[in-house]
Amino acid sequence: MQGVIEPGIYQHYKGRRYRVVGVARHSETEEAVVVYQALYGAHGLWVRPLSMFIEHVRVGGETVPRFVLVEAQESLFAEAR
Repeated sequence: MQGVIEPGIYQHYKGRRYRVVGVARHSETEEAVVVYQALYGAHGLWVRPLSMFIEHVRVGGETVPRFVLVEAQESLFAEAR
């Protein structure tokens, strides 16, 4: 599951940057979710469904990725087995 999204710094299409902590599973539905931390303000932690994290959005008549990897980093966690 972790290999779907590389750990690292991602830029949101609106311009802000976030550090992806990892990919987790929702405890009830087992849906894959991306756990990420804002690199601004209070540096809050966020969770977004993986399907939304990797989707493309329409901005000003153009289709762009919601998040783009700008700096790959090593994972903070060991791979689940």
